[in-house]
Amino acid sequence: MGMAKMGHKDIPGNPSTATTSSSKLNDRSNGKPLKVLSETDWDFWKHNGYIIIKNAVPQEQVLTTANFLWEFEEKDPDDRETWYAPPRAEMKMKELTGTGMVEVYNHQYLWDNRQMPRVYDAFVDIWGTEKLWVTIDRANLNFPNRPGHEQQGFIHWDYDPETRPQNVQGVLALADQTDEEMGGFQCIPWLYRNYDSWKSTQPEDRDHFQPNIEGLEDKIVKVKLKAGDLLIFNSTQPHGIRPNKSKNKVRVAQYISMMPAEENDEGLRKWRINSWKNRIAPEGYAFPGDPRNWEQNKYETAKLSPLGEKLLGLTPW
Repeated sequence: MGMAKMGHKDIPGNPSTATTSSSKLNDRSNGKPLKVLSETDWDFWKHNGYIIIKNAVPQEQVLTTANFLWEFEEKDPDDRETWYAPPRAEMKMKELTGTGMVEVYNHQYLWDNRQMPRVYDAFVDIWGTEKLWVTIDRANLNFPNRPGHEQQGFIHWDYDPETRPQNVQGVLALADQTDEEMGGFQCIPWLYRNYDSWKSTQPEDRDHFQPNIEGLEDKIVKVKLKAGDLLIFNSTQPHGIRPNKSKNKVRVAQYISMMPAEENDEGLRKWRINSWKNRIAPEGYAFPGDPRNWEQNKYETAKLSPLGEKLLGLTPW
């Protein structure tokens, strides 16, 4: 199994890459020009701890991916009664229960989005290096609340901010999320900026993964995205899924992130290649998997572009 499994049983973060990078996030000291972000984007990123890359993936590809997720979940976008089928596997991580996580990781359409040059170039800007690996992560269908299916939303960290993780996370919108009521990503840039002073007001035994946000409610930012937009956020940004209080709108998304390639970690590299080749899902505290094993039984190994092969670790940078 290699290093990918170590230390990941009890933390929420994705085990398909290292928990924190030995490289630092881009501080622009390398003098390389930005590929996708403008200078205004860069300033926003530094100040707020998140940034939106518009039209990171073409509309047709976005729609294809979204349609596939409905099919994979055996749910019909036009039949609300199918939306609330009981979960196939129990979430150990309770705040994710009912948030609509889709346990699919290596399908061709997910890889098509990961190996989009504009998606990759955005992460090159954030890290300041071309040598990146992509996370092997899942997707999300977040349904409107109704009695018996009421998700309150949450704010958490996937990595203890005390450890000063050098990491980012990302989410690709696969349907418009411009209505604040319909669920989607929320975060607290104020807390991202003021973490150290805020920490001094908190009790010693505070939860390092879930901040007490009493009094910070008016500082929560509900990020609006259009289909095809990619949101990248710093892992020290407190974030989560907001409750879907709409009548009939579904938030559809794919989680995509990248971090510097750990090419010397042979155990992790082999695990990643095996995960792609044999459609093996990551395991861990927040990853219950798909008991039907559809990825192995129904779908082929995804075809990778030359960029995709490097992002996986199949070919070296």
